[in-house]
Order: sequence, then C-alpha cells, then structure tokens
Amino acid sequence: MARHVRFHETGGPEVLKIEEVETPEPKAGEVRIRVHALGLNRAESMYRSGRYVIEPQFPATMGYEASGYIDAVGAEVKSLEVGDAVSVIPAFMFDEYGLYGDLVVAPARAVVKNPEGVSWETAAATWMPYTTAWGALIDIANLGEGDFVVLGAASSSVGLAAMEIAYSVGATPIALTRKDEKVQQLLNAGAKHVLQVGVHDLEKEIMALTNGKGARVVFDPVTGPDFEDIIKATSKDAIVFIYGALSHDATPIPVMHILGKHTTIRGYEFIEVTADDEKLARAKKFITEGMESGQFKAKVAKVFPFEQIVEATQFLESNAQFGKIIVTIE
Repeated sequence: MARHVRFHETGGPEVLKIEEVETPEPKAGEVRIRVHALGLNRAESMYRSGRYVIEPQFPATMGYEASGYIDAVGAEVKSLEVGDAVSVIPAFMFDEYGLYGDLVVAPARAVVKNPEGVSWETAAATWMPYTTAWGALIDIANLGEGDFVVLGAASSSVGLAAMEIAYSVGATPIALTRKDEKVQQLLNAGAKHVLQVGVHDLEKEIMALTNGKGARVVFDPVTGPDFEDIIKATSKDAIVFIYGALSHDATPIPVMHILGKHTTIRGYEFIEVTADDEKLARAKKFITEGMESGQFKAKVAKVFPFEQIVEATQFLESNAQFGKIIVTIE
C-alpha cells in the first residue's frame, strides 16, 4: 500500500488527510517514484479550496513537485531506469497526476535526473520556480548582458530563481518586496538592488538604477495599483510579464507610456514551457547546468515531515516564507 494525501471536500488545509491507497502501477510512458521530498505550491491551495482552473473530483489528490528514486518503469520509457535519483517538473494537471505521496506515478517526459550531490530537499525546491522563470526571462525575453529586470514578489521561490537566472546571464535584477523583514532577507540572498513597495517611489528609483533608460523586462505576479509606476519605469520595446494576480485591487495601465514606448504586456504561464517537449528539454539543460555549476541554489524556507502536511500548508498560506516550503517523507 502507498500513503497519499487526499481530500474529500474543498476547504482549508484541515481537509487534507493522509490515507492508504493501492500502490499505483506505471503505465506506458510513466514511472513510479519513491518520494523523499515534495514542494508546496500556491496552485495546490487554490485547487484544494475550489478556486483553481479545474474542479477536484473526490477523493482528490494533488502535487506538482517531488524528488526521489524511480522504483518502477512503464513500457516505452527510455533514458530513465529503476534506481535513478530524479525530480518531477510540473507538466500536467492535478486531475492527471498527484505527487503528494510516498509512492507516486509521473509522466516520464516530466522527469529529470538530479545532478550529483543535490539533496532531495533542494531538488524538490528547484524545478517549478526555475522553469517558470526560465520560460519568461530566457526563452521569450532573451534576457542577457546589460539588461535590467524588475522582479515583483522577489522573495517568492520564483522571484528568487529569477534573480539567480538574471545574474547568471549578466543581467541586473531589481527586487521588489512589500514587507520590511524581506528587504534584508533579499539582500542576504544576493540581491544588489531592493525596493520596498509602499515606501520607495518605484518609478523614480527604477529609472535612477537604470541610468534613466528604464528596465527592459518586468516579471510580476502581483499587479495592482503599483503596477502603473513599474510600467512607467520601463525602456522602449520593453516586455512586461504578468504571471499571477496576488493583488485583488484594480490595475491601472499608463496607456500613453505603452503607446510611446511600444511596450508589450503579456500573460505568462509555466505550462508554455512544460507542454512543449523542445522547450522543456532546453529548460532541463539550462537549469541542470546551473545547478551543477553552483549558480542555482534553490532557497528552502522551511522543512516539514509528511505527517505535518496540514501545518506545512498553513505556513504556505501565511505568506511568511522566504523561498520554498518542503515536505519530507521517511
């Protein structure tokens, strides 16, 4: 038997239950993984509470990210074998696969081998944030030497990954955060420029940091009333990515700036990478090389044991974390 986290109704973290289920068998194109660590994501909370793009079918499970050993391989799987230390990249929906468990099945195309010496916790914390950031910054925006990129919610796991990716290609990130304590945490994490939303004049400070030229790229999951000042601080032909809507307030747009500067504003989802085999292969290569070189070191905020999945989820929803929340399974 396997142990999976399931829920039988939508609601708060308390609806999550650890239950015994039949050990899943991998089908063609799938592998089974004995999980040692899994990462928590905001999308999972939205799904559990009934606020996601798909509705859960009960009993429901979920989970995008996990790391562990392959212990069974389905037909037609190539390049992966029993015993491989691997991680799973989000490339599916929760009604297809769920990784909250000790023995789980995942599609082989979404599985990547872990570099030598990388812990289970670090591996589980890596692939969602770095793949998300890679797709926007590298694949689409072609971020490079001399570019400035503004990172909203920079203390999130995706924001921190984006910062490291920017530095790795010679770009300069400008980190934004709202909370006092996260300013110093970002500086400690290697950020050279940190601006506090609600304290700094964002347009003025970003323009000063970019020597009056403005940032060429914005990568923001917040939007809201401060978004206008961020856009006003972009350069000509800038590209602005919106990959979330954490603010529930209206988002004003500076129309004349957008017209005059030929600004592109686009929505972005990580599935743009993970649904495309060619892009996914390039993301795997880029991120693996960054991990092997030591440039990419996923920040783990806190580790919980599997039996404390409710407490781990409550911590996720408190917004107190700096980096990724990890759950480990013995």
